[in-house]
Amino acid sequence: MPADGPIIGIDLGGTKIGTGLVNGHGEVLVSHYQPTEAIQGQDAVIKRMIDAAHRVLGEANITIEDVAAIGIGSPGPLDIPKGMLIDPPNLPTWRNVPLRQIIQDRLGAPAYLENDANAAAIGEYLYGAGQGTRNMIYVTASTGIGGGLILNGQIYHGVNGSAGEIGHMTIMPRGPHCGCGNRGCLEALASGTAIAREGQELVNRGVPTLIAEIVKDAPYGVSAKDVVEAMHRGDAYAAEIVQQAMYYLGVGMANLVNLFSPEMIVIGGGLTNLRDDLLDPVRRGISLRAFPSAAEHVTVKLAKLGAEVGIVGAAGAALMAARRA
Repeated sequence: MPADGPIIGIDLGGTKIGTGLVNGHGEVLVSHYQPTEAIQGQDAVIKRMIDAAHRVLGEANITIEDVAAIGIGSPGPLDIPKGMLIDPPNLPTWRNVPLRQIIQDRLGAPAYLENDANAAAIGEYLYGAGQGTRNMIYVTASTGIGGGLILNGQIYHGVNGSAGEIGHMTIMPRGPHCGCGNRGCLEALASGTAIAREGQELVNRGVPTLIAEIVKDAPYGVSAKDVVEAMHRGDAYAAEIVQQAMYYLGVGMANLVNLFSPEMIVIGGGLTNLRDDLLDPVRRGISLRAFPSAAEHVTVKLAKLGAEVGIVGAAGAALMAARRA
């Protein structure tokens, strides 16, 4: 296997699988996306992963012998040293699956497994907005909130691989219930799900908001996108919901600055479409709440890799793991 060859990056998600061939500059040479169809079971999903890898190799007109490694980004919980998926909620029936070894054996190249949020952090660190830093925090703010910690140039896993659960630090102890079972988590206050929940409560109470008009024929209820649309159309109630969520995001980011004093916080995920409505409150929160000596040295940027972050991050995770080995 050539050390400088391209890397196969596999982004395994609960709803879709992204597979690509990534070069040493983090560029996706060939990619393929397909539904996960997790309901069909573990064997069917793994077969789709293998078939997709062969497909991108064929489209690039190379063989597995030309590949340096395979990186797999997967939802947790994981046992990273063993390369095993423990019990991922988005992949029902998967229990203690040695995915790294299965992929390595079936494709015939060294494989590495990483948590998907950590993989995205590595992708942004190596090839995206975080290039040139040594200490960087990646935050994905979308339906939920997650992230990864790059400390002294390495991904930080903690004792059992669960470090970086940024969305589940407690911001308001008696706050809204979170999907993790706790209350007042950052995710319960600042995610797309939180924004949608607050918008739905307004509609349920009969508050005169444009949100109700936007969703009057929608069978699914209020989404974060609906609330943001209402805000952009001048609705003060919607604007207050978004501003409150971004305020709490700023509180969370200030906590991270106090804990880790990073050079940079990189924010990705669907809520980055808010741009200044997101970045300004985060920067303000850091300025107001973090120790000045840490706050003055941190930069907040939007992620750069976009929709390809999963594939690029998985490849980058393989590269980083191979360097450590």
